Amino acid sequence: MQDILFDFISKYVSLTEEEKNAIVSLDIFHSANKGTLLLREGEKTKNSFFVLKGCIRTYYIINGEEKSTAFYTEMEGLTPHCVKDGNPSEYFISCIEDTILVVTDADMEEKMNNKFPKFETMCRMLSEERLAKQQIDFDEFKTSSPEQRYLNLQQKRPDLIQRVPQHQLASYLGIKPQSLSRLRARILEKK
Repeated sequence: MQDILFDFISKYVSLTEEEKNAIVSLDIFHSANKGTLLLREGEKTKNSFFVLKGCIRTYYIINGEEKSTAFYTEMEGLTPHCVKDGNPSEYFISCIEDTILVVTDADMEEKMNNKFPKFETMCRMLSEERLAKQQIDFDEFKTSSPEQRYLNLQQKRPDLIQRVPQHQLASYLGIKPQSLSRLRARILEKK
């Protein structure tokens, strides 16, 4: 798993052997089974998660109904809001598949950034990329119909359609599972 992480990092910065050894010594690689809750509503955490293999999702429970807000797959990371603001989490994070994660905490990251400043540069670059992507995704979501949202998902993240249970995918698209079934049928008819 470390080689997968090192390959990803090399897209942003080059690592020396000392830096690679420092990463390996941190014991950051963790496995989680499908269904594992990484964070519950009301809990606090200092952990950030980076998916090496698998899929995790964030969701709220509103009036007893799960509302999926994001899916993170290979080479995507998530720092829960509560890490930065110290408040209890307002949402859940769970594993949709058996997942291998890099799990870090703020203290660990600060020590590594102080010792190896290029890590801070890489984290800034990743944060900027993620923020830009989230803004584009949010704008597309707010300005498109459910059918267009599905078509966008089919084009940009087709793997999710196969990997994510239909009820979670429907929730993510802002529709009911029955509506998703009808929408898929309409799209197939048009082809």
